[in-house]
Amino acid sequence: MKKNTSYTIKRARRLPVILIGEGLLVGAAGGLVVLLYRLALTFAGDALNRLLALIEGDPLRTAGWFAVLVLLALIVGKLVRWEPMISGSGIPQVEGEIQGKLSEKWKRVLPAKFLGGFLCLLGGLSLGREGPSIQLGAMTGQGVSRLLDRGKTEEKYLMTCGASAGLAAAFHAPLAGMMFALEEIHKGFSVSILISVMTASVTADYISSHIIGLDPVFQFRLEHVLPQNYYWMLILLGVILGVLGAFYNWMMLKAQELYKKPAFLNETGRLVIAFLAAGIAALVMPSVLGSGNNLIVSLTEGEMGLKLVLITFAAKLVFSAVSFGSGAPGGIFFPLLILGALIGGAFSMTGVALFGLDPVYINNFVLLAMAGYFTAIVRAPITGIILLFEMSGSVSQMLSLAIVSVAAYITATLLRSEPIYESLLGRILEGQGGRKAASGGGQKVLSEFVVMGGSPLEGQKVMDIDWPDNCLLVSLERDGKERIPRGKTELMAGDKLTVMTDERDAGYIHDKLENLCYTSI
Repeated sequence: MKKNTSYTIKRARRLPVILIGEGLLVGAAGGLVVLLYRLALTFAGDALNRLLALIEGDPLRTAGWFAVLVLLALIVGKLVRWEPMISGSGIPQVEGEIQGKLSEKWKRVLPAKFLGGFLCLLGGLSLGREGPSIQLGAMTGQGVSRLLDRGKTEEKYLMTCGASAGLAAAFHAPLAGMMFALEEIHKGFSVSILISVMTASVTADYISSHIIGLDPVFQFRLEHVLPQNYYWMLILLGVILGVLGAFYNWMMLKAQELYKKPAFLNETGRLVIAFLAAGIAALVMPSVLGSGNNLIVSLTEGEMGLKLVLITFAAKLVFSAVSFGSGAPGGIFFPLLILGALIGGAFSMTGVALFGLDPVYINNFVLLAMAGYFTAIVRAPITGIILLFEMSGSVSQMLSLAIVSVAAYITATLLRSEPIYESLLGRILEGQGGRKAASGGGQKVLSEFVVMGGSPLEGQKVMDIDWPDNCLLVSLERDGKERIPRGKTELMAGDKLTVMTDERDAGYIHDKLENLCYTSI
């Protein structure tokens, strides 16, 4: 059924109530899909460990394993060619669709991403489960929307709910799932989306934890709260994390460029290189294989010295670039947390040797560095802080987490390092010539924007604003009350604008309105 203008506006007025029930449905469906994916990856990790133990010291079996790796690369290559949107993390693809710049097909993405991610982890590539989980959740939301014949405006909300459910189920982190969906995916807050996303996130986490259990992802305890006389070290750590985060973003993008330079390398050829690199890593340093959760255990239990931590960090960083740059279906979220933990371990061990830091606080710095490194790379500080306290089960480090995250954020920003997911989305759009894939329909889409203080719109009358073509301002909300915008209405900071456009123009309108609402004069 084609959604016309009047239907879209009437439906939008009932959305706050409708989305609660639909958020529950998407949370349950998305939670089940991601739970199955999480269980599949656990099986893949266990199977990989058994296979590596089986081939150890046996040249013939080792050669056989390399042959298997090539076969896995060929299968994943076919999946990527069949559905290009499964390549990489999946988070930029979801962001692009929410903004109206990309188009995904849930019936293709769901099975291809599930199988592709499973095979990559089975092969030992240094990839995470969070990006695929978020994409799987968002595609589940899209599937629910299509099955219920919802409009594009509502579909964007349901995809955001699915993304939130995906992260919540993947990491047992419902609050972080909610914040990431709003802060990074939807890039906006409203009552309608907040309640529905919270419903989806909690529902997905309940389903996942009911099957897997309530234990946090990172099983280490922080016995002591970091004393304030050590807080100067937090600023220094934040600066280091900001610099290394900017370097990480550059390295991941550079790896993609290097893979694409040889004209003879197609999707499958790049994946063969990554899978063979995993085979070599299995022989030389198997600890860097997979997402790397085992490294956290070794680090926090004191089994690694400073030299080993530094070597492992370098090897994990390079292998992560080789794995992700190939376009393999898998995320960078979890591996970058592991890299952050190694930075924190190396920093605190150096602090023990040079500054008299008490060794009991090493684990504190491991946790803090994970949040700071995440913030420097993704540029979502609130999500990073909440995620780490949910994943570790510790709520005593909030102040120190905030200090490190802010220092890392400022440093990375001053270095002019773009957030990684925005950079990756830009690469995808460049590859498509900057055009959204044709999706037909021509439905009406409603989008919300908030006028920020100091933006070009603040203090301007509606009739004096150079609005983008094919854009209709349909409502204005101020102080919680909806107003009808008129030509002489003067916009103020904090006003929430609802605009309508055609589906085909949504990406263009999104960029134009963001510049008008959020860019300082």
